[in-house]
Amino acid sequence: MNTTLLEQHLVYRFTDTGLLAKALRHSSYVNEQADPAMEDNERLEFLGDAALSLCIGHLLMARFPELSEGDLSQTRAGLVNAGWLADIGRSMNLGEYVLLGKGEEQTNGRNKDSILANAVEALLGAIYLDGGFDAVMAVVRHKFENDIEALAALDMNRNYKSLLQELTQATDGKAPTYEIIDETGPDHDKTFHCRVSAGDIQAEGSGKNKKTAQQDAAHKALALIKGEPLP
Repeated sequence: MNTTLLEQHLVYRFTDTGLLAKALRHSSYVNEQADPAMEDNERLEFLGDAALSLCIGHLLMARFPELSEGDLSQTRAGLVNAGWLADIGRSMNLGEYVLLGKGEEQTNGRNKDSILANAVEALLGAIYLDGGFDAVMAVVRHKFENDIEALAALDMNRNYKSLLQELTQATDGKAPTYEIIDETGPDHDKTFHCRVSAGDIQAEGSGKNKKTAQQDAAHKALALIKGEPLP
């Protein structure tokens, strides 16, 4: 398998290509092979999850010096989730490179959030072992810093989704619903468009990931409810 384009997306070239190969092997593929020594990517995924959490924590602390530990933890948890990581994987066409078993192939496994998210974490674990912390930090900064900046642009001191939910549940007892209605732009620089329905109010927002699109839609719905100009 030619992984040159994948390495270009990562802006990282592996010294030990065996680590890259392991990061792309899903357990369903390994279970169908005759080689008992072949390893899947789950141990690398475990390591990558820890490395990613540390890198994102470092970036958030540098970008938001005013946030408390609780706010930083909440923000990191909102970023480091399967949906967000899967979107990062799609931006690299990662599904084309993951090795899957026949069952996963037949059930569209190459586009499953869980498989893509786990493969992203496995890649980060492989980069950590191949190049050390500075290498994995450089990749995380390259792939994820735009999402952090998008959150900053939405005023991180206010969680519009939480505010909207509190308001609508107090008035009609129902939580708002969110729907991604469109995705525009190239795979490496997508913009997500979201519609929120809150009682009789509907509003649309956009962002560089699903979370920020939802926050933008909630922000606009709050403005409509309060009779304020749209942000």
